[in-house]
Amino acid sequence: MAPVSFTARFKQFVTPDALRSYLAEFISTFFYVFLVVGSAMASRKLMSDSATDPSSLVLVAIANTFALSSSVYIASNVSGGHVNPAVTFGLAVGGHISVSTALFYWVSQMLASVMACLLLKVATVSQDVPIYTIASEMTGFGASMVEGVLTFGLVYAVYAGGDTRSGPLRSIGPLVIGLMAGSMVLAAGPFSGGSMNPALAFGSAVVAGRFKNQAVYWVGPLIGAAVAGLLYDNVVFPGHVSGRVNSDGTTGV
Repeated sequence: MAPVSFTARFKQFVTPDALRSYLAEFISTFFYVFLVVGSAMASRKLMSDSATDPSSLVLVAIANTFALSSSVYIASNVSGGHVNPAVTFGLAVGGHISVSTALFYWVSQMLASVMACLLLKVATVSQDVPIYTIASEMTGFGASMVEGVLTFGLVYAVYAGGDTRSGPLRSIGPLVIGLMAGSMVLAAGPFSGGSMNPALAFGSAVVAGRFKNQAVYWVGPLIGAAVAGLLYDNVVFPGHVSGRVNSDGTTGV
């Protein structure tokens, strides 16, 4: 009975609707990572000292805002437009998406990030793919706390943006999420990088072959995402299920 039960359960996650949602996550995450990492590479090419030039930070923050808003929008009607393993984790903790579906989303998001960074590496030839690093005066614990707080705000915005009680304002959910991400990059970019997205940090690290402080971009964001989901649904708006339930059982803005 066990093999039959496993097969039947597995088939639930490879239905046409489910496969479309995984593909939607792959496409949206691919373009998000391509645009964010690409903007960092562009600023480094155009500026002799982009690491200390404030305009470089502004450029990346603006790119993050536009990229995330657009990526969430193009996938929202199919997969919920997570574009981020931390967002997926926060929604899973809140009971808006099954753990099994979340794992498939993670695979799609991670593969998309690696593929986007690899394409940038191959296409630019002479440029190295930048990775997320923490400031020399910060500890890993401190940077993880910063990333956790940032991701808390991002996931809270995801929950609020998908709240059905927002009425017509719900249509600007993707823009609100993007603006939140961009402002956080401006605030924390020089300290922890302002990733807020484990897939984004992972893809660039894989292609660059450097994994120093990689745990910072997983531990903090996942904890922050979980707290945001639990707080929004159980404390701020108890008893209310935010977001839309899609045909494959997923939810999002």
